Amino acid sequence: MMKHAVTRTTTGLTIALFSAMAEAESRIDRQTETAVPRAQNLYGIGVGVLPKTSGSDEYRVLALPIINANYGDRFFINALQAGVWLLDSDDQRVRFGLSAEAKFGWDASKGDRTRGMHDRDFSIFVGPLLRWQTDYGTFNAQWTTDASGNSNGQQVQLQYIKSLVRAPQLRLNGVVGATWNNQKFNDYYFGVDNSEATASRPVYRAGSGVEWQAGVNGMMPAFKDHSLLFGAFVTRLSNAQHNSPITETRIQPMAYVGYSIPF
Repeated sequence: MMKHAVTRTTTGLTIALFSAMAEAESRIDRQTETAVPRAQNLYGIGVGVLPKTSGSDEYRVLALPIINANYGDRFFINALQAGVWLLDSDDQRVRFGLSAEAKFGWDASKGDRTRGMHDRDFSIFVGPLLRWQTDYGTFNAQWTTDASGNSNGQQVQLQYIKSLVRAPQLRLNGVVGATWNNQKFNDYYFGVDNSEATASRPVYRAGSGVEWQAGVNGMMPAFKDHSLLFGAFVTRLSNAQHNSPITETRIQPMAYVGYSIPF
């Protein structure tokens, strides 16, 4: 009798444990895990349009790989960012981890105001990441530093992601955020040193400052289980960035479109 009672109790606890785990898992909002909405892992290729150089009013087109995926619900890749979650709350709506993110540089010869300057190199920024999902949207906070040693700069990013449309035909997220760039970051991308100065491009030492971002990211079903991804957003440069002699416009628009296949 005692043995059967223990067995029933153990079985009941096991069922309760798995039920609690399932309930906690169901509280993760998969659509707002990242700025790009998704319901499953996505792999594909896309085309991005972004300014040619820092503060430029001309644009370049780049082919971009599209990977937006979780692996074992622990490792993740999101476009130019990859990382690992280290600590979770019971329901996984609060997560802490480490990430690495790519930052594009630019070819100085491509810009009217940067021609004759040194190129700014492609860099990798790494640091801790905190995500907090609520019933009203997802909040992200991240501190990163330049692991490539190009700028030796640092950034602190705050981001809010809100689901705008949830439908079989369209998933759409709105995104707003702010990024603080320290003096070394801004001076690398927006500064002008002595060897780069000309009569029309004076020496400029950029200080720290906050830039603001806002935009939308969407996903639509395409052929079979394939998806069409798209997005557009703008960045408002900080005063330190805007006052640079290489900056042509304070508002920096960017956009992309891509095609993905789930696995």
